[in-house]
Amino acid sequence: MEKAPFGRTGLEVSRLTFGCGAVGGLMTRGAARDQDRAIAWARDHGINFFDTAASYGNGASETNLGRALGGNTDGIIVSTKVGVAKSDFTDIGAAVQRSLDASLGRLQLDHVDIFQLHNTLDTSGSEGTMPAEQALEEVVPAFEKLRAAGKTRFLGFTAKGESDQLHQLVDSGCFDSAQIFYNLLVPTASESMPPGYPSEDYRQLLEAAARAGVGSIGVRVLAGGALSGSMARHPIGLPLVEPIGSNTDYATDVERARQFMPLLETGAAQSLTELAIRYAISHRSLSTTEIGIATIEELQDAAAAINRGPLPHDALERIRAIQTGFANAK
Repeated sequence: MEKAPFGRTGLEVSRLTFGCGAVGGLMTRGAARDQDRAIAWARDHGINFFDTAASYGNGASETNLGRALGGNTDGIIVSTKVGVAKSDFTDIGAAVQRSLDASLGRLQLDHVDIFQLHNTLDTSGSEGTMPAEQALEEVVPAFEKLRAAGKTRFLGFTAKGESDQLHQLVDSGCFDSAQIFYNLLVPTASESMPPGYPSEDYRQLLEAAARAGVGSIGVRVLAGGALSGSMARHPIGLPLVEPIGSNTDYATDVERARQFMPLLETGAAQSLTELAIRYAISHRSLSTTEIGIATIEELQDAAAAINRGPLPHDALERIRAIQTGFANAK
């Protein structure tokens, strides 16, 4: 599989990242033999980036990834995340260290390549949120201490929250990577959309990341599964998915996804999921695209889509016209 430079890190990452989250469910609720088989297939086919988090299945994802890797990280990149609870704000440094130490134990590793902040970046004060100033003043020093101890190589964050806050972290120079929400329904990390467009306006965050030398990981590329065009959920995946970035709901996202079906008739792609994946990799600034899976077949289909390459220009123009029609639609 083709690899791309990952910001200023010097890493070369596969264009497809193996997502170990709970939305797809393989690494949180799947059978061990299926997990091991999928990890082995990914490694054999040039996928070198595996992303997990302490919160995925309350540690199950890290435990299962650690078992499947068996301590052998030769040629691969592993990232995990920490979400800091409000109850830990009195000593963020200690909380971050405890989280990473526990993650390393589950992963059976002495370090991860990328350690990411997983809080929502906003000023609401709600559980799970954190303002950008606090992230820069308290989380970054804690992360840097862990990097100095050799427990992580690079620092990252998940770019969910208020756009101004996300741009502040990207522009700070403190972070080496960002997980950026980008898909057919939420294109605003790449381009401006008309007023009334039904999604978060990320104000070309991908371009900002590229300018800052921040490696970008495209996430929610399939909008939690909605871009399959089906309401059906795999039994091991999350039964309910709240859209991230889209200000609608899952059923509405599925209905909008079906509006891209005419592109399949032109031969632009063989399925909506292929169209969605190839749309993401058509963006020149996106380093890698992360897909969560329920089965090895979904992984193989995603890899095949990546290997077919970016969409042609005429398909991208038709997509833009469909997207524009979502603005102020009733």
